[in-house]
Amino acid sequence: MENHVNPVINFVSPKAKIGKNVNIWHFAYVGENTSIGDNVMIGSLTHVDYGVKIGNNCRIEGSVYIPPLTEIGNDVFVGPGATFTNDPYPMSKKMIGVIVEDGVIIGGRSVIKPGVRIGKNSVVAMASVVTKDVPPNVVVMGLPAIVKYSREEYDIKKDNWNR
Repeated sequence: MENHVNPVINFVSPKAKIGKNVNIWHFAYVGENTSIGDNVMIGSLTHVDYGVKIGNNCRIEGSVYIPPLTEIGNDVFVGPGATFTNDPYPMSKKMIGVIVEDGVIIGGRSVIKPGVRIGKNSVVAMASVVTKDVPPNVVVMGLPAIVKYSREEYDIKKDNWNR
């Protein structure tokens, strides 16, 4: 399948590296030196700044902000309106990115503090504010986000919901 990028209503830097089967929807921005893997969807009104790394098989919903220095692994879902940050003391000259490991789910309207690492297969519940590292295989929620239960429990709840 070919990439779906409409240059009339999107800006994708010619210096961005875009993988195969990437869909970038309306009014999105992708900055220079950004790398996007294969089989990725980026929703409308999403801003992926310069120097961002996004792995394979990711789904970034609409109105998401991803600043420079952010690294997103493979098989990651980012819900609508999520905001990643990279400046712990605005407006400082020194920035630090967010690292999202493989298999993570980030709920809509969540905010991720600069320098945070979200561990493999973890879930950030919608509208959570993540102020510290998230261990692998857990679900965090709240303000500030704290561990509520395991990823295994989450998957059981999801399976029950889908039945």
